[in-house]
Amino acid sequence: MPAAERRPVGAFELLALAVNGIVGVGIFFAPSELARQAPGWGSVIVFGVTGLALLPVAAAFVNTGRRFDVDGGPVVYARAAFGEFASFLVGWIAYVSALASTTATTSGLTAALAPSLGLAPGWPTRLAGVGLVTLLALVCAAGLKLSARVWTTLTILKLLPLLALVAAFALSGFAVVTAPGAATVPGPSWFRAGLLATFAYQGFEIAPVIAGQTRASARAIPLALYGSLALVSVFYVVLQAACVASLPGLAGSSAPLADAAAVLGGPGLSRFVVLGTSVSALGISFGMVAMTPRYLWALAEGGRQLPFGFERVTPAGVPLPALGLTWGLVCGLHLLGGNLAEVFALSGATVLLQYGVTALALLALARRGERGLSLRDAWPAVPALVVTLILVSGAEAREAFIASGALALGLVLRLAHRSRVLDRRS
Repeated sequence: MPAAERRPVGAFELLALAVNGIVGVGIFFAPSELARQAPGWGSVIVFGVTGLALLPVAAAFVNTGRRFDVDGGPVVYARAAFGEFASFLVGWIAYVSALASTTATTSGLTAALAPSLGLAPGWPTRLAGVGLVTLLALVCAAGLKLSARVWTTLTILKLLPLLALVAAFALSGFAVVTAPGAATVPGPSWFRAGLLATFAYQGFEIAPVIAGQTRASARAIPLALYGSLALVSVFYVVLQAACVASLPGLAGSSAPLADAAAVLGGPGLSRFVVLGTSVSALGISFGMVAMTPRYLWALAEGGRQLPFGFERVTPAGVPLPALGLTWGLVCGLHLLGGNLAEVFALSGATVLLQYGVTALALLALARRGERGLSLRDAWPAVPALVVTLILVSGAEAREAFIASGALALGLVLRLAHRSRVLDRRS
């Protein structure tokens, strides 16, 4: 890893990475989905309450992450608290999930842009997806300093249309605007609404994954985690309020932010928000291409769990072998069609796994008095575990099935590597 003074990521870039991780394409469509479960102003309250409920989870990541000045995040925490096997399980499923999410996101972005680029469905669009992934990977390979500038720029650009919508709502005096098209809304389901809001907040946990490349990480990690969650919470509450105020038929809207923008600011603002969807997808895609190889690096660090030198990092802070494999796998999945609807379901389960493992690791390390932790530092562990268990109860059976399959594949690879290592030693 680079010396501290040469680390390419500063506190602002880490904050931008966390915000980029949270604010994805989903928020452009989440307001109507939330309104179907918690109609009216109740959906605004759900966003606010969910942001507060996730504070202990963020605190668990902060109290653990600031003690580990290395890349890897939950993979490293699990290794320190529970050993190599637990670390492998967490890291492998995180990598597979990130790989699937990267493919699904870049594939979706390519498919959305294909008509405007004159690309026919099928192979032309698939090859365009490969080209997009290749371009993003080349930028990442140029160095983490450049990558940090790119994801920071994309984060700012994706926030501009949302800021414009917030500004239009403020200029209206935060008033309820008359709009046509009221839709029939089913009875409220507050638990389901909370789950939907939680998934809209996921992404802040990516920040500690590059702690080893971040200057003064013990200070930058709290800023990134607390700052991103607080900033996005306010953002989401105001955006949901704007949609509720301007769209009586919010639950039936297929593009709620764009529709709200049309009411509050006219067609120009609506088109600006639609453009923001593509920029947001590009920002998420780039962040995934940049961060996904880090999980593979954390697994292979020290050559303990994976072969082929995936633990190697360039002087520019890039895990180049891990990036190369990730690029190849994502391109291969694109050529196969990039249809990962089922595997994409792994993403939610994996995030919850990282929440739970981080909370348990914090508790275990604090009980043993390791890493300068005391039981007082472990206060977020129990509420974070409660939140995680509540969310896990809402997971679908197919998510557990897919996660089990991914783990089985990883265990086979790990056993093969261990057998090869033992053969060499004998």
